Amino acid sequence: MKNYKHIYVFLALCIIPILSYSQQLPQFTQYMYNTISINPAYAGSRERLNVAFLNRNQWLGVNGAPVTQTLTTDTSIPNTNLGIGLSIIHDKLGYERTSYIYSDVSYSISLNKDYRLSFGFKFGVSKYGIDPDLLMDPSAIGDQYLDKIFNKWKPNFGAGIYYRSKDWYISFSSPRILSYTNSTSLEYNAIERVSYYFSGGYMLGLNPQLAFKPTFLIKYTNGAPVSVDLTGNFLINEKLMLGLAYRVGDAIGGLMSLDLTESLKFGYAYEFNTTAINPYTSGSHEVFLIYQFDYPRSKCDCQNKF
Repeated sequence: MKNYKHIYVFLALCIIPILSYSQQLPQFTQYMYNTISINPAYAGSRERLNVAFLNRNQWLGVNGAPVTQTLTTDTSIPNTNLGIGLSIIHDKLGYERTSYIYSDVSYSISLNKDYRLSFGFKFGVSKYGIDPDLLMDPSAIGDQYLDKIFNKWKPNFGAGIYYRSKDWYISFSSPRILSYTNSTSLEYNAIERVSYYFSGGYMLGLNPQLAFKPTFLIKYTNGAPVSVDLTGNFLINEKLMLGLAYRVGDAIGGLMSLDLTESLKFGYAYEFNTTAINPYTSGSHEVFLIYQFDYPRSKCDCQNKF
């Protein structure tokens, strides 16, 4: 068994750089409900206290495929233009374990009754590690090579801007601005790269019971291919959202969300992969729950929009 662990550790060190390079930050189909994790300017934008949990199982059936959980909360501060938030993300990718803990603060300017501009700042820490079972092998304990790479908390910060009206929005952010390179005498590099997000959406009312909401998200990570997400959603009776999602050159899928009560929202998404990994996976699944407290009192009609 000990020899097998040596092999697993070696494979982990070989595979992690490849996986990390291809997916620097967790990706989501339902990014429109997980906005604070990528842009601090969203903090408090719904002017209520919101708590959201999201779980994503990517490439189901593939050993070591990404599994991500996020827990976020944000609220506006009454009688101010400030919003605050907290994001906790745990991501498993192969043998790698990554945790993010970030706090957010935003400042909003009302340009008039229909337009609002928000600026946000994000600060926190992240930690990278590998499967504890591999590190508990006696031959790995105290290994300077592993100690240099893994289980270190590293600070980082990000910023974003968010501009919206009653019917459309546009957003630009960089949730992590600092880059890190871990180097060892064996020339292994685990690189945390800067990422940029550009997104937008529009709410087109078709009749009193039906609206169409197209959205997009463009992600660029330095040194990696550009990722483009497109969605088209229909909002029915301001309670049920049904739509299709397409990640250019990567996956297609469907998504839905439902207001179970005035405070509780549930959502589910399924992705069918279109790349070479398709024969080995049954797809990706994503679920979320959002609970919205009736405090503070909202001054905008934005709960079901953006």
